[in-house]
Amino acid sequence: MQDLREADVDPNPFNQFRSWLDQALSSHLPQPVGMALATATSDGRPSVRMVLLRGFDERGFVFFTNYQSRKAEELESNPRAALTFYWAELDRQVRIEGHVQRVTAEESDEYFQSRAWGSRLGAWVSPQSQVIASRHVLEQRMEELATQFPEPEVPRPSYWGGYRVIPVSIEFWQGQPNRLHDRLRYRRLDDNSWCVERLAP
Repeated sequence: MQDLREADVDPNPFNQFRSWLDQALSSHLPQPVGMALATATSDGRPSVRMVLLRGFDERGFVFFTNYQSRKAEELESNPRAALTFYWAELDRQVRIEGHVQRVTAEESDEYFQSRAWGSRLGAWVSPQSQVIASRHVLEQRMEELATQFPEPEVPRPSYWGGYRVIPVSIEFWQGQPNRLHDRLRYRRLDDNSWCVERLAP
């Protein structure tokens, strides 16, 4: 079991995350970029679901969705979120808390055009989080749009795009024997620098 010591981690949490993510990727885990996204309504009702990390840098962690979905409605009324990555095979998790803002239209366009043709059509087909009569509704709409937007040209719907979680804290958790786990939290200070704190397990 690998220890997680203050002297060994990178002072920059994004570099530390990159190191752990690279190890998760090289370990060929089933879905290393899968992350639980927790949101809440303006009156505090929480919800959580799995989404995929589609990019990160020192500005934050990016995912994409339908801007008319439940998660988007919650983020628009309460622009705060929490993320959790859990890599069971490595006995590690990363917890991120922060505020959220939409990425630029250019960023959304660039990512949308990198998706497979069927996935781009799917963004048009699905009224995400809305009640529908049956799966047939989706399949029929998919057929119609496949004719309307022959491969490869599919424009990005205006109601589809990305969000960036801008962290105020990033916690790295490493499992240890006897449940004396290592927890190191990077906390953003007022001057945008980071301090590292050890938390009791």
